[in-house]
Amino acid sequence: MHIYKYLYVPEGLQKKKENLIKKLKNGKLLPGVYLITLASTDQNQLDIFPACIRRQKNYPEELPLVVGLTKDFEDALEIVEGITQEVYNETKGADIRSYILEKEREG
Repeated sequence: MHIYKYLYVPEGLQKKKENLIKKLKNGKLLPGVYLITLASTDQNQLDIFPACIRRQKNYPEELPLVVGLTKDFEDALEIVEGITQEVYNETKGADIRSYILEKEREG
């Protein structure tokens, strides 16, 4: 699992971030945790899904780059909104995927 260097998490999860990442990498079941990843298709920018979906047998072993981690869907939506605003402020565009990949390479 690849975690974005500048992982987006809500303020309330900052202290638990490292522990949650460790549990995710170890395949632990994390009910209520949502992941924000780069979209699995080029037609979209980001995907939001519950972390527990990874436990399904047919789910791919390797995830796209995880860029955000939240405790509920509403927080995930707020993070995506914040990412979108950041990308627009920095680039005056809306290509989230390119922005995140470029920051990942730079870092």
